[in-house]
Amino acid sequence: MENLNVDSASTTNSKDDKIKDAKIIFVVGGPGSGKGTQCEKIVAKYGYTHLSSGDLLRAEVASGSDRGKHLQAIMQKGELVPLDTVLDMIKDAMIAKADVSKGFLIDGYPREVKQGEEFEKKIGKPSLLLYVDAKGETMVKRLMKRGETSGRSDDNEETIKKRLDLYYKATEPVIAFYESRGIVRKVDSELAVDDVFAQVCKAVDAL
Repeated sequence: MENLNVDSASTTNSKDDKIKDAKIIFVVGGPGSGKGTQCEKIVAKYGYTHLSSGDLLRAEVASGSDRGKHLQAIMQKGELVPLDTVLDMIKDAMIAKADVSKGFLIDGYPREVKQGEEFEKKIGKPSLLLYVDAKGETMVKRLMKRGETSGRSDDNEETIKKRLDLYYKATEPVIAFYESRGIVRKVDSELAVDDVFAQVCKAVDAL
């Protein structure tokens, strides 16, 4: 039995080694900031893998796996998914793509400083925090416009403003934390998409 344990430990270590030196970019930006568009462009140009914690959770639930069923039960109660579970999912997704990916865009995460610290303990340090910054009123306008066609019930002005409020409260300490380490690059998302991407490229090229 002891041999089995040693084997499984060494397998875990070799999997961890796959992502040990990976380039990791945290992508932060409010709803409607345009960070999704910028992530798509980074993937196309640089061959990075785009991982959104929300998408991973939804995909896991849709897969019908045991973990997915467990997550669905937690979310149906309106509870938050445990941080360890989110990190395990991100890590699994990174390991699965390690051989073909030039780096990883971690989107919408960390939402608080503690999450960033846990990510570093369990997975690795980010090379960069890319802050896609747009004014509050710009984000409201963009989301209202999206609401005209999306049919999303949360794309109305009152709900949007609440979401932005929550976003600012949660994100400011995270940005300050990584600014103290000198790895934040802020891009002005008020500009045209390609002009924003030119700023993004400068930040990524400098890694």
